[in-house]
Amino acid sequence: MLDSLWPLIHGAITGTIPLALSSFAIGLVLALGLALMRLSRRRWLSSIAQVYISIVRGTPLLVQLFVIFYGLPSLGIVIDPWPSAIVAFSINVGGYAAEVIRAAILSVPKGQWEAAYMIGMSHRRALTRIILPQAARVSVPPLSNTFISLVKDTSLASLILVTELFREAQQVAAFSQQFMALYLEAALLYWVICLVLSSGQGALEKRLDRYVAH
Repeated sequence: MLDSLWPLIHGAITGTIPLALSSFAIGLVLALGLALMRLSRRRWLSSIAQVYISIVRGTPLLVQLFVIFYGLPSLGIVIDPWPSAIVAFSINVGGYAAEVIRAAILSVPKGQWEAAYMIGMSHRRALTRIILPQAARVSVPPLSNTFISLVKDTSLASLILVTELFREAQQVAAFSQQFMALYLEAALLYWVICLVLSSGQGALEKRLDRYVAH
């Protein structure tokens, strides 16, 4: 286990963490757009977002990953393993985080909108300057949980040959035949990563709580 520790840590540093960060960042941008579409008065925009969210939330992440990596080549669209994983995870994060952001926006009192309009702000300016900053504070806990779940879900990328923490564990285990030890070691590293992220989440929530009136 000591001999295999560095390859697993290296897989986490060069694979798991960058994959989770890049997918989460892209997914958040997608989620914000979807949340605004869901809140739009244009029913066709809201319907498109609603169907997207329903499909993403109603199908397994593994199926989404396989459709992109193994399914799209049948249509002449071939994507390498790493980009395929980012696309799949981003799409999945977008579907789940969109509802979080939408709920956070709706949680902001309507009086905030009215006050913004009273001082001459347009709808877009009120949204970006007044509403979204308040919604961001509300959405930190659920979005942090989404990111922690994503870190664990990146292990699925090993099934399309993306070299990350769990893929490294599989390769070392195949060579050493110590499957139980290697998989338990991988589980321990995922646990440690999630503990660190949970601690960071708690610290961020306390920091943001200073700016929230009670």
